Amino acid sequence: MERFTNIDRLSLNQITTNSWSLREAAEGCVRAEIPWIALWRNKVEEAGLAESKRIVRDAGLKVSSLCRGGMFPAATAAERAARIDDNRRAIDEAAELEAEVLVLVCGPAPDRDIDGARQMVEDAIHELVPYAQERGVTLGIEPLHPMYAAERSVISTLAQATTIAERFTPQQVGVVVDVFHVWWDPELYKQIARASGRILGFHVSDWIVPTPDMLLGRGMMGDGVIELNRIRQAVEAAGYRGPIEVEIFNQAIWDRPGDEVLAEMKARYLEHV
Repeated sequence: MERFTNIDRLSLNQITTNSWSLREAAEGCVRAEIPWIALWRNKVEEAGLAESKRIVRDAGLKVSSLCRGGMFPAATAAERAARIDDNRRAIDEAAELEAEVLVLVCGPAPDRDIDGARQMVEDAIHELVPYAQERGVTLGIEPLHPMYAAERSVISTLAQATTIAERFTPQQVGVVVDVFHVWWDPELYKQIARASGRILGFHVSDWIVPTPDMLLGRGMMGDGVIELNRIRQAVEAAGYRGPIEVEIFNQAIWDRPGDEVLAEMKARYLEHV
């Protein structure tokens, strides 16, 4: 199997070192010679937008994405409008941070009407596209594993995400492939090929068996059952050659020294991705 020989495309998704501030994460990337970082809005807010931009620039890092926009469905028109406004702010932040992609975690249904919620997602994206395009930001729909449908996203498959994205140009809307969320899908490779030219991001971690926790149970690459290298090669065959984010929600990893996590992350990336 084809393996990487360098870490030129490796990106630290901030959630992997969640105990670190943005400054600590940026300094850690410099020490580990990791060239990319994926920012989270709560960490940017803690540091301040201008200071966040300065930290990243001074560290010489490139921003692979900003997480997250989305959370569109809501029970009332006023709530939905407020969420659109928040997404406009997220687009502004992404533009200021020179993150070309805003990752969308689309949100759960506010009631039992899951079809209605999916329509709210599509309507919201339609409304946001002109604003994002004016600011040079592309919206990346990230489908989440079906176990998250009731709490985080009614967009559960790559097919659903691509169907929405296909209503727009690839410069406006694309998809984000996170192995944790899509590895199980019997249509995965067909849908990756279908999304050719529209893949905006690739996230890696692993699915541990037995799964210790549905939210905080992601594993380091190589600790689980996901065919990481096969999926990576499929994504590349579909035209994606951009940064590869390591995105791990795991309290045990968060509790470890960040430099130790980054060292292991680099080694596992080269070995398994």
